[in-house]
Amino acid sequence: MPVTRTASIDLESLYAPLSRTGPDTAVSVILKLRGETCDIDCLYCFEKRKESPGGARISAEQVHRLGSIFSGRPLSVELHGGEPLTAGRERIAEILDALAAQPNVIRVSLQTNGLQLDDAWLDLFEQHYPQLEIGLSLDGDALGNSWRVGYDGQPTYPRVVEALELLGRRERRVGVICAVTPYVLGRASEVMEQLASFSSVTTVSLVPCFDAAVTRSTTVAGSRTPTSRALQRRAIGPTGPAWAVTPRQYADFVLEAAHHWVADGLFHRVKLEPVVSVIRRLRGLQTRSCHFSDLKCDHVLTLYPDDRLGCCDELPWPQAGLAALGDVHAEADVAGAQGSSPLLRQARSLVTKCTTCDYRDTCGAGCPAVRLRFAAAGDEDAYCDHRMRLIDGVATLLAQPDLPPAASCSRLRWRPVRPNDMHHVVAFLARWDDPAAPRPPARLQVSAHGNINTVGLPGIHEADDLDPRHPQWYEGIEPGVRPVVDALTTGWNTVTYDSCQGHAYADLPAAEPRFLSVGILPRDRAEYARTAVRLCRAAGRAESSLPGACSLVLGRNELTCRTTGRVYPTLDLHLVPSAGTTPAEYFEDLAEAVHVLTEALAEATSAPPSALCACATEAHSSDGGEQ
Repeated sequence: MPVTRTASIDLESLYAPLSRTGPDTAVSVILKLRGETCDIDCLYCFEKRKESPGGARISAEQVHRLGSIFSGRPLSVELHGGEPLTAGRERIAEILDALAAQPNVIRVSLQTNGLQLDDAWLDLFEQHYPQLEIGLSLDGDALGNSWRVGYDGQPTYPRVVEALELLGRRERRVGVICAVTPYVLGRASEVMEQLASFSSVTTVSLVPCFDAAVTRSTTVAGSRTPTSRALQRRAIGPTGPAWAVTPRQYADFVLEAAHHWVADGLFHRVKLEPVVSVIRRLRGLQTRSCHFSDLKCDHVLTLYPDDRLGCCDELPWPQAGLAALGDVHAEADVAGAQGSSPLLRQARSLVTKCTTCDYRDTCGAGCPAVRLRFAAAGDEDAYCDHRMRLIDGVATLLAQPDLPPAASCSRLRWRPVRPNDMHHVVAFLARWDDPAAPRPPARLQVSAHGNINTVGLPGIHEADDLDPRHPQWYEGIEPGVRPVVDALTTGWNTVTYDSCQGHAYADLPAAEPRFLSVGILPRDRAEYARTAVRLCRAAGRAESSLPGACSLVLGRNELTCRTTGRVYPTLDLHLVPSAGTTPAEYFEDLAEAVHVLTEALAEATSAPPSALCACATEAHSSDGGEQ
């Protein structure tokens, strides 16, 4: 749930309808070349759970028709299954030729289990579509790959390893999709090392098996039950299948993998998802992952051999179906079917709650298909909680790469403030610690509401960057926040780069109130870690004594230098209205809250040094007590 009060944004900024994006925005199309037909029988296969008729093949004619329907915008195409290579060399060649002939196709990828890959296949790809991107499915090491078996129940791992080694010899680069199941939990380092050991692997995508709702095995078409299906039946118990993980388990595994990825320098040659997508969003950049962008289900389509055109393949069928390809003549027909889809309307409604969440700009509202499953189970908060944990954990990793994931502070949350920049950060830090540095007069104007900035107006405006040795230091700090700034600068010897005492703007109905905040700019990583620990301790001391209308929120943030473009990790504290209170009640209690917070900051100064913050220490003690 949101940690502060955040103004709502437009739903379309998180979930863009196809009809509202322009001709430069790509549509992703998943071609199920053989439907769910596959030459192996993975126990957790979601495609076979759809229990749709298979055996047919998508044709080049269907591919050309898709291209004509979306001729006005770029297409990103993924050859998928089942196993796409079961379509055969001749059909794959025809499809690749058809894709190569369409100028609006900007990217083609193939997702395969790798068992059929050989030199002949690679020669075919190079001849018909040299830019083809290849993805393999491999769940880490042999143990992690245990759910991926043939119909005889035998492991597929050795044959996939051979395919990866072949790709390495052919100097082909490949992305690996690694499903996170209980067999890899607690072994992130081993899994990452194994996958990174293949010279061909340049991307590792960690995907969760959120399958707790699966209660029955996939049906068998014939009278004979393959060994793999018998294994599947035994793996499904009353609480769900043995391959399922919880959102918390998945988030913890990803953060453990991310820590190893950074600590061992694997990031130099291997891209790790969803970590890279989170990093890009933390930096305010876009990502190709629909789970972190606004281009969600309306921009992901799936085509089956029998002409069924539907939404993303992760959505449930037949509800996700839109139309028969033969009945679609233009992009507008697809957009119309999407607008009429009850399933997509429900998916969009779930994203509505995200419009007021503090994490929305980084999270991007996640995956509607997964959210639907958790909503059906009455546990959507678990999905949101794990997304927040991922974001907080990656933000911590960027600022404190030496801190183990288990020691991450639960009070310090990612809370970006944008815009958040300064003219020249290095010069500001140097001046802060240099008594002899020149300090020209500051431009200080005070508004009728107590705002101190260069123009003397309410709202967010430029303010000159001052330090404690500047003659106008105290003039430049709003009186209501001075005790907090004093405790941090004089008591802790930290650098504050921004502060606000809070402003009610009661006589300005159109203006949003601002709440008390102070931004801290650590000089280096060691000071960042020390300050983070102190903030957590201070918050622990203050929480029980704060007046009811005020809550303390600690945030990780980033400050951008406008001169160099460099980004600096910061630590911010905010006194915000407690849930269920009004701004008027908050401002009545604010002076008392400042007093409580100032005392807590002073007490935290004298605390003995520790590598762990208060909440991590409490969690560690609790874990030890249970053993």
